[in-house]
Amino acid sequence: MPNQFKIEFLKQLEKRFGKLKRLPNSKSLLEIGDGLARIYVRYSTVLKGKRTFYGLRKEDLRQLEGFNSILCFLWSDQAEPVFIPFADFEDIFNSLTPASDGQFKAQIYQDDGTELYIANAGRFNIEGYVGWQNLDTLIDASRVVDVPDFSHPQIQTFLGSIGALKGYDIWIPQNDRSKLDWSLAAHFSCRNEVPSPSELIASLVREIDVIWIPRGSGDFKALFEVEHSTPVYSGLLRFNDLHLLMPYLKPKFSVVSNDGRRSLFQRQINRPTFKTSGLIEACTFLNYKDVFNWFNRIRRGQTS
Repeated sequence: MPNQFKIEFLKQLEKRFGKLKRLPNSKSLLEIGDGLARIYVRYSTVLKGKRTFYGLRKEDLRQLEGFNSILCFLWSDQAEPVFIPFADFEDIFNSLTPASDGQFKAQIYQDDGTELYIANAGRFNIEGYVGWQNLDTLIDASRVVDVPDFSHPQIQTFLGSIGALKGYDIWIPQNDRSKLDWSLAAHFSCRNEVPSPSELIASLVREIDVIWIPRGSGDFKALFEVEHSTPVYSGLLRFNDLHLLMPYLKPKFSVVSNDGRRSLFQRQINRPTFKTSGLIEACTFLNYKDVFNWFNRIRRGQTS
């Protein structure tokens, strides 16, 4: 039986961009706007743990190369689709070997942010790719917003603001607070101390660039290391220490950097030490543009 959710999505797509053209040898590849863009549409039901599962065929991905191409992920009861520019992940897929069925296996997790997990590559925050307005931008160059070259403190400001808007307490190192850019976001307060069961853990945690802490709790919800000019590997090592020292808390770890470092993150997180410790399953990559888009989407939601 045809999936009704996917049918409604395709109707909406056709309403926006006119008649859809199906590409040969695939049930999921579409061309919209008379060659304006190619879209690879994948659907999943939501399973336990707010997870969805997808298979991306290598032969389908090959038909996206060299075109303005978009990966679209759908799931049941979704508020808005996810639209990811294929070019952002093309190098990663090219570095991988598909499973025996010719597919790359992927999952999406939803918990205070939307994350894409690609088997044997790692986790990537894709919150900035959610929504129809993102598709409009990807297919119409005139809509592209020129994202400035943000500084380390400005990214800390955005991440702290996102957490505050979500209702979390915020930790930012004391020495960094005077550098936050309040021209970008409404002022939020920072905690004076971090919750910690030991001084060893506290000494490590105090150095983390941004932490979201559930109010009234001794837990950590999310930890962010902004690797603006420092090596990605240094942030991963700090996260690895905390991951091993706090296995009972299971917070989210995110390395935040410019998009040019996405492939570097993928290579580093796949080192044997991070596979053995399990950090590869707990750590995501988040680029500056996605932070900016995420902040704007959360702020719009708070003011609408």
